[in-house]
Amino acid sequence: MDERYHAGNIESKWQTFWSEQKTFKVAETSSKQKYYLLEMFPYPSGRIHMGHVRNYSIGDVVARFKRLQGLNVLHPMGWDAFGMPAENAAIQHGTHPAKWTYENIDNMRTQLKKMGLSYDWDREFATCSVEYYRWEQLIFLKMYEKGLAYKKSSNVNWCPSCQTVLANEQVNDNCCWRCDNQVQQKELDQWFFRITAYAQELLDKTYELPGWPEPVLIMQRNWIGRSTGCQITFPLEKGVGGVEVFTTRQDTLWGATFMSLAPEHPLALRLTTVEQKAAVEAFIAKVKLQDKANRTSDDFEKEGVFTGSYCINPVTGERMPVYLANFVLMDYGTGAVMAVPTHDQRDFEFARKYRLPLQVVIQPEEAPLDPASMTQAWTGPGRMVNSGRFNDLPNDAAKEQIADYLETEGLGKKAINYRLRDWGVSRQRYWGTPIPIIYCDSCGAVPVPEADLPVVLPTDVAFTGEGGSPLANSDAFVQVSCPRCGQQARRETDTFDTFVESSWYFARYASPDCEVAPMDREAAEYWLPVDQYIGGIEHAVMHLLYARFFTKVLRDLGYMNVDEPFTNLLTQGMVCMETKQCAQHGWLYPEEVIDGNCSKCGAVATVGRNEKMSKSKKNVVDPDSLIARYGADTARLFSLFAAPPEKDLEWNDQSVEGCSRFLNRVWRAVYENFELIAQAGEVGDVAGEARNLRRVTHRTIRKVTEDIDGRFHFNTAIAAIMELVNAIYAFEPKADSPAVLREALETTVRLLAPFVPHFSEELWSSLGHAGGIELAGWPQWDDEALIEDEKVIVIQINGKMRGKVTVAADAPEAEVREAALAETNVARFLADMTVRKVVVVPGRLVNVVAG
Repeated sequence: MDERYHAGNIESKWQTFWSEQKTFKVAETSSKQKYYLLEMFPYPSGRIHMGHVRNYSIGDVVARFKRLQGLNVLHPMGWDAFGMPAENAAIQHGTHPAKWTYENIDNMRTQLKKMGLSYDWDREFATCSVEYYRWEQLIFLKMYEKGLAYKKSSNVNWCPSCQTVLANEQVNDNCCWRCDNQVQQKELDQWFFRITAYAQELLDKTYELPGWPEPVLIMQRNWIGRSTGCQITFPLEKGVGGVEVFTTRQDTLWGATFMSLAPEHPLALRLTTVEQKAAVEAFIAKVKLQDKANRTSDDFEKEGVFTGSYCINPVTGERMPVYLANFVLMDYGTGAVMAVPTHDQRDFEFARKYRLPLQVVIQPEEAPLDPASMTQAWTGPGRMVNSGRFNDLPNDAAKEQIADYLETEGLGKKAINYRLRDWGVSRQRYWGTPIPIIYCDSCGAVPVPEADLPVVLPTDVAFTGEGGSPLANSDAFVQVSCPRCGQQARRETDTFDTFVESSWYFARYASPDCEVAPMDREAAEYWLPVDQYIGGIEHAVMHLLYARFFTKVLRDLGYMNVDEPFTNLLTQGMVCMETKQCAQHGWLYPEEVIDGNCSKCGAVATVGRNEKMSKSKKNVVDPDSLIARYGADTARLFSLFAAPPEKDLEWNDQSVEGCSRFLNRVWRAVYENFELIAQAGEVGDVAGEARNLRRVTHRTIRKVTEDIDGRFHFNTAIAAIMELVNAIYAFEPKADSPAVLREALETTVRLLAPFVPHFSEELWSSLGHAGGIELAGWPQWDDEALIEDEKVIVIQINGKMRGKVTVAADAPEAEVREAALAETNVARFLADMTVRKVVVVPGRLVNVVAG
């Protein structure tokens, strides 16, 4: 055994061993319990960062731990490979997105393998491969047949820079999340997935996911947003039809004095009179530039414009002017709001601004409201007034009666509404999955026949960054014969939102080589659902919700038999580091600061706060340089020890050094005792310090097992192993108890295996074990070894500690009392006092009351 720990040589050696032995390759087997561990797969940006190191190290600990426990562990890796960055890079660098993507995949795969992650690389795939997205196209066709995929005209978030549609979640402060340019509202024909068909099930199942963090479930419940109320029709004063409104406040219907429509509402221009046309069109154009999220915020200025038309309040018969209002969205309800300014703050501010009438219909008990003197809306409970037959009823109690009344009179009906909108999946870009639809002038929209799948994304397209999607300009792709009538037709040139690919990839991993269906049903039944999923909380209402939706769709299409994709979810924190700046050179990389000064100009560097590692602010650490200096195991150990996984990790160079020193300390402990323990036999009956060390060993096994298994307290598990190493160094009668020492050292190596696998494999091999540490399995603690022979008892006099005494663990109370009173320091304090009472807390302390 080498005296020194050489991380580079060891890690290369064991990575080669695992690869050649196919150590982590798995298949379905009835003889083992399955365990499916998955981290959110990465976008192939070109290089991994410390966030990757942390996320994948967390997953690898659990995967290796479960494998050591004897479970059949599926731990796959792949690439979320479609998307705008590849297209942008192609334009910028004059390359092809496929070339850029696959080169990045090669780079990142190499980096991930250097980390020693226990992936079954035989299951690897990239979502941009035709072998993957062909099945996505088939799933789309099946959804189309069932009415779960459809096309309609819709106002969408449009990024003029990226020339594509963005989901609401992809718009930040009215800017594109990718390019940071301003987003506009634009009406386009778009493809949608009918996620609302599963709204209630998606909501109900959030109460059946105990393995998910409650904050994620709350976000999903709020995003789905179930509301109960009434659908009410407000007839138009002129013309046929009316304005449909959904409200949860039917108790305020008699107080509705005007109507607010979303500027995108289909009636907006139809109801606009000639006199108001210019003002309405100018207002609509203005709102198109406003961020949807900002429009609904409390502090956003409420603005509107009168259409010139009126509708009729169905219960009062009063005329209600119809306004367009910027705070009303088509994305919620019907896109129309009956405005009750006395009992809704937004309506109140709008009414005051445009001098619209107010009518009180709910009076609080404590002080009557006067519309003329009101300074804000009353939104609390009260008794109904100015509401016909419902006067004097408590408003909350009257809601159900009013709903029945509206249905009886044919004025409305009870309804349930969801905040959740159908998922717009069209994207006007090239680098994505082609939507398998053909448009024919005679036949309309025609699905591509299943036999003609896949619709392959062509590679011979030009990238200029102008003119929208290159697909639309490719005659070879667009021009096609109609599958039904044979006439000249054209392909759909939109591609899928990349969230579609990530919504079912976990299921494909169960059988990535299946050539007859998106997944082999038997393999899916064996592996799914994912037992443990790991990823960022920022995906709570996008990826995680979409994956749940897709699972239910795939279930109903007959491809799998599970209701939910992920049984347990861990959302890890970010990796943070302090930022540093120079007045002349801006943000600085850590290596550009030497002794607190900018290496470029010598000026003092300004130290900022700890923030998420970001290339834009240069507060990043290159994992490759970290691995080259310390080894992958040190990088892994630091990322796991520095903070609990759900918390943010603050980078600290000294902590990295400390982790490196600890591994070297363990290495020396084995090396220095190597010859002593080489011939050690089985552990027999031991006593004294040897028994104490054995107790620490088995206590550590229990602690580490419990901390890893479901709790993910990796930092405290590692701390417990460090305490065991301290006990090994403090153990004196080594020569007398080599078996106990060997057990302690081997246990240390085995407990470290999930955290620092190369290191542990090398030490395990050096200790004479062949075939890899996985053959040893996970250590089991011995309850007998945990029994303590002696207890240290704290002695207090009148509540203050005055001494300690060691007694047998099973000593009777009388013996403990006698030993405590005889302790030298205690006896000295009691010499001039009278003992009035002695309270013995078994196994812990003795409290003497004296005076």
